[in-house]
Formats: sequence, C-alpha cells, structure tokens
Amino acid sequence: MNSTNNRMRIEGLSHWAIGVLLFHLFTFSPLPAGAASQYDNPDTIVVSRDGTGQFRNISEAIEVCRAFMDYHKVIYVKKGTYKEKLILPQWLQNIEICGEDRDATIITWDDHANIVADVSPLTSHLSPQKIGTFRTYTLKIEGNDITLKNITIENNSARLGQAVALHTQGDRLQFINCRFLGHQDTVYTGMAATRLYFDHCYIEGTTDFIFGPSTAWFEACTIHCKANSYITAASTPKEVAYGYVFSHCNITVAADVDKVYLGRPWRDYGYTLFMHCTLPAQIRPEGWHHWQKEREQTARYLEFENSGDGAATDQRAPWSRQLTKKEAKEITPETIFRRTDEWHPSH
Repeated sequence: MNSTNNRMRIEGLSHWAIGVLLFHLFTFSPLPAGAASQYDNPDTIVVSRDGTGQFRNISEAIEVCRAFMDYHKVIYVKKGTYKEKLILPQWLQNIEICGEDRDATIITWDDHANIVADVSPLTSHLSPQKIGTFRTYTLKIEGNDITLKNITIENNSARLGQAVALHTQGDRLQFINCRFLGHQDTVYTGMAATRLYFDHCYIEGTTDFIFGPSTAWFEACTIHCKANSYITAASTPKEVAYGYVFSHCNITVAADVDKVYLGRPWRDYGYTLFMHCTLPAQIRPEGWHHWQKEREQTARYLEFENSGDGAATDQRAPWSRQLTKKEAKEITPETIFRRTDEWHPSH
C-alpha cells in the first residue's frame, strides 16, 4: 500500500513538473533581441473581422506596434468593412497597412465639419461648436515612412460639408493601389514640405478634394469629379519649390458634371502641375480659377502635353503656363523629393 502510494506521488510529481516546464516554454520563451512584446517580430500582424486574425480591429494592431521601429512592419487587413477613426501617431514609422483586396477592404468613418463637438463640463456654458474640417478624418497619418497598399479609405458622411478621408502630416508616405472616397476635401495633405507618393490610386470628391501644402506626386491615378467644382486647392508655401504633380493621370467625371476646374490656390503660392494627363471635355477652357484675384500674380499653375477633349491650351488662364520640354524633363519624383536624405519612392 505504501509503495503504491509512493509511486503515485512520484508519477503525479512528474506530471506536475512536465506541466510547469511546458508552461515556462510557451509563456516565457525568449523574445527576439530588443523586442518589447511578442508583436515586435515577426513583422506581419493579421487583422480580420471574422476573428481568424490576431486582431479584429485595425486600431488594436496599431496599438501593439513598437515606437520608432527600425524595421518594416506589415499590418495585413483581410477583406471586410472596418468602421474606425484611426491615427498613426508620430512615433510610429516603417509601418505598412496592406489590404487583402483594394475594393473589398474598407476603412470608413462619417464625420463632417458641421457636426457639433462633444460638450465637456468645462465648456457646457459656451455656445455649441462645430468640429471643423481638420477633425473629420477617417485616417490621420502623423508618422513618417508609412505605406498603404490595396485598401480603401472612405469618409462616408452625407454631403453636408467638409469631410476628410485621408489626413497626412508625416514625411515619406506612399500610397499604392488605394482608393480614397468622399465628397468635399477627401484628401488633405496637411504638412508643408512633407513628401507623398500616390501610385495607381483612385481619388474621388466634389470640391477641393485634394488640398494642402505638401509636395505630392500622383502617378497614373484616376481622379474622379463628382460635382461641378475644383479638383485641387494647393497651399504650397512660397519657399517650397513643388506642390502637386499629376503625371499620366486620368481625370473622369460623373454623368451630370459639365464644369470642372483643375484647381484654385488655397494660399498665394499654390503649385499644381498636370503633365501627360488625360483631361475630359468638362474641364473649363480656362483650366484654373484664381480664388482671389491677387493670386493670379503668385499662383504656380502649370501643364505639359496633356491630351483629351479638355486639354486645349488656347483659352487657358493667362496667368497659368505650359512647361517647355526642357523644364518638363527636369520634373521627376527624384527631383521634387530631393532632400539631404535622398529619399525616393520604392515603387
């Protein structure tokens, strides 16, 4: 009897010891060198609404990314609609958000500028305040070296005022095969001299739906006008050599649209160039609007070898101009993005 009990105790102890060992192996296994959590490496996090990924929401995946990463991290987002208002904060870098399918992977929100802001006890005695344009974003990117691929960013608000889908503040941002959907102010490039590259993207809107002070190159993008209005509203600072460059882009319009301007200067020295683009007949003969008369003296509005029914130059605004072949040859992504870091887009 005693020997049997002893054997049972020994076997029980062995099972307990094995359990403890396995617990330590799986719970306290060493993390990669320098890693602060299990998500520092490997470099891909999967997000899926159906629960098959590591996270169901993109915000949760962003939350576990380490600050100031020196390696490339991918947040892979499976098909689905993600109703989230997101910020990629300035301490995040080298992040890529990649959708499984451009048209079926959608991040959406529905703020617009005329929504009344939440009232706190400290401000309850004041008149109601609207949130304004710059808090309406669906996705705001503050960090540098961020890439978006194969994904849709949408502001799905009713047409009730300014409603930003994408708001950028970071530098060296790339958008590859993405869609940006909205009405007024769809894409806000919000920080002067920051560099943005849009490649084979679709951008739609009504009024001033690409606007701001950044330096941005749009390569082979489809720009879709949903109303009689203005495509761009650049606010390029005087000391910045380049603003918006549209290269080999296709401008399209909705069925009821018949009067579209290429742009108007939101600030005095707004810079916009359309080169090798296809312009429909609905583009106004003058091409550009001054917004304020005095800006005809300072705005930098340019074209080069565009085609299509809206590309005729004989009635263009006299304060805009056509580039020479020599000038056009000098305008490349490498040229407009040149800084001391010699960054250029990877695509």
